[in-house]
Amino acid sequence: MRNQVRRRLREQMRVRLAQLPPGTMLVVRALPDAATASSDRLGRALDDALARAVPSVGGGTP
Repeated sequence: MRNQVRRRLREQMRVRLAQLPPGTMLVVRALPDAATASSDRLGRALDDALARAVPSVGGGTP
């Protein structure tokens, strides 16, 4: 199950990498609920986390 979640998260991040400023370093950590989450839900969670971690991605202010 862990490798399956890892692959799904990696794919979700792959499509979002171009949005990140050059040189950005992130650590994505999956919590146990990620094992049963749909790919759409994982993508929304990543979008929310990226908007908080890197405000320029989500259009917010620092």
